[in-house]
Amino acid sequence: MKVFWFIPTSGDGRYLGTSKGGRETSFDYLKQLARAIDTLGYHGALLPTGRSCEDAWVTASSLLSETLRMKFLVALRPGLMSPAVAARMAATFDRFSNGRLLINIVSGGNPSEQIGDALQVKHEERYELTREFLHIWTSLMRDGKSDFSGEHITINGGRLVYPPIQSPYPPIYFGGSSSKALPIAAKFADVYLTWGEPVEHVREKVEKVKALAAEQGRTVKFGIRLHMIVRETADEAWKSANELIQYVDEELIEKARQEMGRHDSEGQRRMLALYSGDRNGLEIRPNLWSGIGLVRAGAGTALVGDAKTVAERMKEYEEAGVDTFILSGYPHLEESYRVAELLFPHLQLEKHEEQAAKAIASPGVMIADDVKPTKN
Repeated sequence: MKVFWFIPTSGDGRYLGTSKGGRETSFDYLKQLARAIDTLGYHGALLPTGRSCEDAWVTASSLLSETLRMKFLVALRPGLMSPAVAARMAATFDRFSNGRLLINIVSGGNPSEQIGDALQVKHEERYELTREFLHIWTSLMRDGKSDFSGEHITINGGRLVYPPIQSPYPPIYFGGSSSKALPIAAKFADVYLTWGEPVEHVREKVEKVKALAAEQGRTVKFGIRLHMIVRETADEAWKSANELIQYVDEELIEKARQEMGRHDSEGQRRMLALYSGDRNGLEIRPNLWSGIGLVRAGAGTALVGDAKTVAERMKEYEEAGVDTFILSGYPHLEESYRVAELLFPHLQLEKHEEQAAKAIASPGVMIADDVKPTKN
C-alpha cells in the first residue's frame, strides 16, 4: 500500500466555512509540511491545481531542495499548456528531483474557471483533447520526438532533447468518472484515481477500467482520494468531525452547492449526490463521512474513527483493487503526524529503507537519563 498526503496550496485551517482557526499557507508553512511528509513515511504528496491554488509546478519545484525522498504528484492540464512545453517541464523536474515526479492529468473542472483561463473546448470534446495531448506527451517523453495532426492539436518536428530519469516517463495518474474518461484512463494511466465513494461504487469503477485496459493489453493500478479524521477512540474522532464543520450553516451549504453544481465533472456530480440534505445522515457508509463535501469541491468524504477501524475500512478498498491512498486532514501539518502515528502501524506500507531503519531506532521520549519507554 502506498499512502500519500496533500499539500494545501489553496488554504488550511482548523475549521471549514470560517476564517477562525485559519492558517496562512506561506512558503515557510509548506516547507514544514513537506519535511513532515518526507520523514514520516508517506510515499509522496498531491498538489492541487486551479486558480484558487498556488501554482503546483512552482510550489513543487521550490520544495525539492527541502526534501529527499517524497514524490510530487503534479498536474498537467491539457488545453492549458502545450504538450511539448509540458514534456520539457516534466523531464527537467524528473531529472532535477532524481526521479521524484508523478503526473496527474486533469482534464476538467469548473467551466467558468476554464473559460477564464482561455480554454474554450466544450465538455464533450475535453477527453479527445486529452487523448491527443497524451499521445504527443508520451511520444516525446519516450522517443524524444513527435509528429501528430489531430482535431485539437497538431505538432510537426516536436523534440525533447533532455529525457526524464524515469523510463519511459514519470507514472501517469488519471481521474475521471464519465464514460468518455474511462477509455482514456485505460489507454494511458498507470494509476486510475477516484474520489472517496462507497467501496461498492469504487469496485465497480475498478472492474470497468481493468476490463478496458485488458482490451488494450495493459494493466492499471488504482488510487483513491480521501480525507482522514483518525483518533485514539471512535468518540474522539466523531467529535473532531463535528467540530470541523461546526461553523458551516445551511446558507453556506446552499451557496457552496450552487457553485459546485456548475461544475461539469461527473466525479463532482457523484460527490454532490452523496449528501441527502440531512446533516444527520452524513455517515453514508460505516465510517465514511460526507461532511467535508458540504462546502468543499472535489474530494468530499473522510474516513472517521479509531485507527484500527479506519485501517479496516482502507483494507476493504484495498480488497476492491485500490493500492494507493491520497489522504489529507485539517490542519494538514498536525494531521500528517497524527495519521502517521496512529494509522501507519495498522497498515502494510511501502517504505523507504532508511525510514524503516529510523523507525526502529526511535524510542520515543526517554525516561530519566537512559531508560527507554516501555513498548505499547
